[in-house]
Amino acid sequence: MNILIVDDEKHLRRALAEILKMNKYNVDLACDGREGLDYALSGNYDLFIIDVMMPVMDGLTLVSEMRKNRIDAPILMLTAKSETQDKINGLNIGADDYISKPFETGELLARIKALLRRKAEYVGETLCFGDIELDRDEFTLKCKGEKIALGKKEFQILEMLILANGKNIDKNRLIDKIWGYDSDAEYNAIEVYISFLRRKLGAIKSTVGIKSIRGVGYSLTKND
Repeated sequence: MNILIVDDEKHLRRALAEILKMNKYNVDLACDGREGLDYALSGNYDLFIIDVMMPVMDGLTLVSEMRKNRIDAPILMLTAKSETQDKINGLNIGADDYISKPFETGELLARIKALLRRKAEYVGETLCFGDIELDRDEFTLKCKGEKIALGKKEFQILEMLILANGKNIDKNRLIDKIWGYDSDAEYNAIEVYISFLRRKLGAIKSTVGIKSIRGVGYSLTKND
């Protein structure tokens, strides 16, 4: 499960990340609402943890913008204990739950699990784009009765591209997400895997393509 934490408090942000990583979640971090929105638009997150009070763009504005962009993953708001109106406003504009600071680790994890269980009730394990289906259980790609297995990184790349729903994903974003921020992977590694995916799309006779823009990134296209 992929979680994005958006909070301007550096120490809290890092502490939350460590807690979630210890509990087997994949975590990305953003330090303000504007950066958080850029990350969120990638479509690659199962849950968001968003602080209300932040510079550049506050948490309530961020939630509103996310919902306007049809990002429907669960949102857990972090609020000051006494700010009841922030909680009401957050829920009214699309947040799913809130937790007051300071909070216990156990309560945080329980709320995250509850939100993810709720999400699992209406989100299937198959992602679709054009004429392809990506099976998240079997790590396979399907098209009109044809099926082909994907390697781990092929699967991760295609999952991100499908979730982006035709929007461009920056090349560095893909590398950071799949290889990690501290990875020493060669810059052209992503191009190798994009090539593998194009061959596999061709092998199952899909009309979906992967568009590349030099210096910008990649997106999926639906070809006739």
